[in-house]
Amino acid sequence: MRRIVMAAGGVLAAALLGGCQSAYYGTMEKFGYEKRDILVNRVDDAREAQQQAKKQFESALEQFIAVTNFSGGDLEQQYNKLKSEFDDCESRANTVRKRIADVERVAQDLFSEWEKELTQYTSPELRRSSQSQLNTTRARYRELIGAMKRAEKKLDPVLAAFHDRVLFLKHNLNARAIASLKAERAKIQADITTLVADMNRSIAEADRFIKDMSADKN
Repeated sequence: MRRIVMAAGGVLAAALLGGCQSAYYGTMEKFGYEKRDILVNRVDDAREAQQQAKKQFESALEQFIAVTNFSGGDLEQQYNKLKSEFDDCESRANTVRKRIADVERVAQDLFSEWEKELTQYTSPELRRSSQSQLNTTRARYRELIGAMKRAEKKLDPVLAAFHDRVLFLKHNLNARAIASLKAERAKIQADITTLVADMNRSIAEADRFIKDMSADKN
């Protein structure tokens, strides 16, 4: 899907630099890409961002478990590794939020345009057919964005809990701190497992949405 953006080349870059969404859409239309295509592209981007975030949170959990099993050696080095994992999680989470916001923005513009264009039909039969297609697409989108939002909602609580443990380790680089973190390992593991499960459901919805939208176009 990223080739859509690449195909636009320099003209698209100029539209983006201008910061005008309508100019962006206009540029994309010149290359044969309507809002519908752009929405599919944005969903694909959001899906990829969630896949990357999921892997990063799983990696962070592995590092957290490794820290709680640590015995002897350089605790500060272990802290630095865990802090790096947390920072990467935070970065991935921010990307997920941005990609979901991009999906919402294009979907809103697509549905708004579609509603307005329904009034341009002179054929009642064609208008009803287009209205039916709009309703179907909107229903698919609601399922998709609902799944994305549920996964997104889990990000902040998991990050907050993870941050607390990282900060605690920073302030207490000793065996007692490791023991304390080990006692809370099950909770962190459960939180991240739940987040990953929600992300998997969201990714599956994105797969389904992209497939359905592509089938409708063919």
